[in-house]
Amino acid sequence: MDVLLVGGTNGLMDAMIDKLNKEGHRIYVLTEHRFQNSRNRKAFEYYYFPYDSDSLKEVFESINPQLVLCMGAFDTNYDWKDARKESVRYSLGITNILTTFADREKGRLVYLSSEEVYCDSYTVNITEDTPTSARGFRAIALAQMEQQCKNYSRQMNLDVIALRLDHLYTRPRKAGECFHTGAKMCMEGLRTGKITASDRYQISMLHLQDAVDFIYQVCVCESHQRSLYNLSSSKMITQMEIAQILRDTLGGDTEIEDNSVGSVHRVVLSNEAFAAEFYQAIRHEPHESFAQMATYMKKHRNAFLTTDGVSESFLNRLLGRTAALFWALLPFVENMICFIPFFMLNNRATDSKYFAKLDFYLLYVLLFAIVYGQQQATFSALLAILGYVFRQSYHRSSFEVMMDYNTYVWMAQLFIVGLIVGYMKDRLNVMQEENRQEMRYMEGQLDDIQNINTSNARMKNLLADQIINGEDSLGKVYEVTSRLNNYEPEEVLFYAADVVAKLMGSKDVAIYTIANHSYARLYSATSQKARIMGKSIQYTEMEELTAALKERRVYINKKLDERYPMMAYAIYSEDEMQLILMVWGLSWERMTLAQADTLSVIGDLIQNAVLRANRYLEALEDRRYISGTPIMEEKSFTKLVRAYLSAQMQGLTECALVAIDIKDFSMEEAAQKVRGVFRQTDYLGQMTGGLYLLLSNSNERDAGFVLERIHKLKMDAHVQKGIDL
Repeated sequence: MDVLLVGGTNGLMDAMIDKLNKEGHRIYVLTEHRFQNSRNRKAFEYYYFPYDSDSLKEVFESINPQLVLCMGAFDTNYDWKDARKESVRYSLGITNILTTFADREKGRLVYLSSEEVYCDSYTVNITEDTPTSARGFRAIALAQMEQQCKNYSRQMNLDVIALRLDHLYTRPRKAGECFHTGAKMCMEGLRTGKITASDRYQISMLHLQDAVDFIYQVCVCESHQRSLYNLSSSKMITQMEIAQILRDTLGGDTEIEDNSVGSVHRVVLSNEAFAAEFYQAIRHEPHESFAQMATYMKKHRNAFLTTDGVSESFLNRLLGRTAALFWALLPFVENMICFIPFFMLNNRATDSKYFAKLDFYLLYVLLFAIVYGQQQATFSALLAILGYVFRQSYHRSSFEVMMDYNTYVWMAQLFIVGLIVGYMKDRLNVMQEENRQEMRYMEGQLDDIQNINTSNARMKNLLADQIINGEDSLGKVYEVTSRLNNYEPEEVLFYAADVVAKLMGSKDVAIYTIANHSYARLYSATSQKARIMGKSIQYTEMEELTAALKERRVYINKKLDERYPMMAYAIYSEDEMQLILMVWGLSWERMTLAQADTLSVIGDLIQNAVLRANRYLEALEDRRYISGTPIMEEKSFTKLVRAYLSAQMQGLTECALVAIDIKDFSMEEAAQKVRGVFRQTDYLGQMTGGLYLLLSNSNERDAGFVLERIHKLKMDAHVQKGIDL
């Protein structure tokens, strides 16, 4: 199916992409930052849009995803340094994703939250029905989005699920990925030689790989009972126990500083609701995982001590602030420097016959008003007034200058002209910026449309190539399975095994026919490995296999049990199970949902050929058997024997042909006597004037038991070899 992952690049995102890709799903990624996040090659397509963008609707329509997985609490596109501002952006983005999903009214949306919504201490394990106790902008935002998912699921009848992950942890690759308790404590031990821990801090931790398995089960399940699940190991561990594991692994002079003060703080999520519906197996225990993590971090300690995890030095902070202050003061310094030549020009022009009427200070104020706006116009006017007063004080006192009416008229003229021109400059800048923003927005919209169109064209061409050239395409499957129609009705099931083997890419395929409601008999197989279960099996004792076949699903051997095939599928006829296709020798990478879908399609196409053959044989049953006897007439029996011998030569089955000497008995009397000797899957027939018994799926050693029974009936019999048909 088509899956849309929403979030930035991190360990959880990469692990989900690997899991979905291995299961045969097509993966699309929606993220905000084009350059800050690296691309995963296993993802089919990347889309770079803000989560609150109007283009999300076009993205959803273009992808048409059956599943939307929102990283939520684990989305690296949010840094949460300014928690108040980021909580608003987070809520707006997730809400836009939910509303866009709701507008389509199909598919499933899974939202990932965390245990951070619980800030209080709980004496018992926390269930999904326990009210949240979020404190802080981030925790409140996560809790609100959980509630949003519940509302969309309940009130709008949408398939929306929130998954609450309990203290997710994994091995970090660099300092910036040390987000969980164990990694932070190990980092502290590497840097300071001390690990601060408390035995009153009690939590339950979930490894990333286990979390991925649980998330995937929820994503692909056919139905679910709740809209919120806790994903947790529910195994409590204290901070002091983690510190002891890290100290033992780091060794050296690492010490534990006991910080056990205050009351017990216990946050352990209950996994009972999830375990009741889904398969849950914790494969990564914290004790072993933390020891491996500490070993890795100790070996690569330079990567954790010299990267972005180290605080910025005082010198770097000082240089950064100095540079910012310099660029802020630069226009004022430039203003003061430019004032000097204008002051000198004004002094020279005062005594000039030609330039006495020219006001250089007004030109100076206009210049900075035009270039920088109101702020610098005001500052330049103040400098001009100081220069004017200073020049006038050459001939009269400052008091006289300040009492002169002309001085205030000139000052008013200076400020009025400067402020008006500066205001016009500021407004012009604002209008230009608004135009630039609108232009950037329109260009972004155009780029979005072009990207979506390019992506659609690329997907169209790729899908067309898959349909035309793909080895597992429907066209290819139909072409191969349709060859069964060219075989005789007696041969269809023999070569059906060979068809399944070719299409599934396995050399080991077996076909069992249902003998009754609990036993199945081997009909054909392509290898000795495919015959490992034996010639007759009681399939009802295989509970997992039988449950899947009765539900008409493809059985997948997820536990890799050597007793069972890797995949199996049943063929039905009018609600009755007729055949079981068993495929062995598949690698773990090929045991995907895509491969399972291929097997179900192959089975359905084979079913058509088998039903056609059975109906043909049923229609000719009166002609194939001698009336009133179980003896096949010579032509039909010869044709059947030829089909078995041909299949045996190709290694698809085993058979033995027994010739019976009826002596003084008639053909009908001999047939009635040997009727209890052979099985329902064996055939009795007339050929070359004599009576023969064809033992299906039997070799000469197996035929020995039948010969003994015939001899007890006072008749001679032997295995016929080298018969010329």
